[in-house]
Amino acid sequence: MKKKYSHNLKNETVAYTVFKNPIGLTGLAATKKGLIRLENKVSSEKAFEKILVDELGFQINKNPDYFNMLIEQFQSYFTGQLRSFQFPLDLRLGTPFQQKVWKSLLTIPYGVTRSYKWMAQSINNPKSARAVGNANGQNPLSIIIPCHRVVRENGELGGYTGGVQIKRYLLGLEKAS
Repeated sequence: MKKKYSHNLKNETVAYTVFKNPIGLTGLAATKKGLIRLENKVSSEKAFEKILVDELGFQINKNPDYFNMLIEQFQSYFTGQLRSFQFPLDLRLGTPFQQKVWKSLLTIPYGVTRSYKWMAQSINNPKSARAVGNANGQNPLSIIIPCHRVVRENGELGGYTGGVQIKRYLLGLEKAS
């Protein structure tokens, strides 16, 4: 089931593109404030356009040149040479709680994992581990906001919106670098 967002960004125009990488096709969309949506494993550019228009209510403007720097960063990430992305982010697709969780995810160092319990404590809400997990599942900017670095307290991987096999791949990539 695809995620639904309740936001007040209907009819806002986003620039977008789709690019190929080791985990498949990835769609990128940005407002004037920054990257607002990243979708891994899209089946086609048309499928990503449908998410942007039908699910999120955006107006779209294909603009691959706008994303050249970010795509180069992804290429470096997938070869183990980049540890953090430098691109403005627009987190408005999330609730204030989700945004707090997503900002906390950005503090997890490359190649390191943290538990949902740790995440809950990092946002000063120690009883919110389940809600933190739910916020991770709604992360609209996976990989850049590294929700794949959050695992269960016992070290098990737990879930991942893109599939556990991609989570395992990303963690392995980071550990090997």
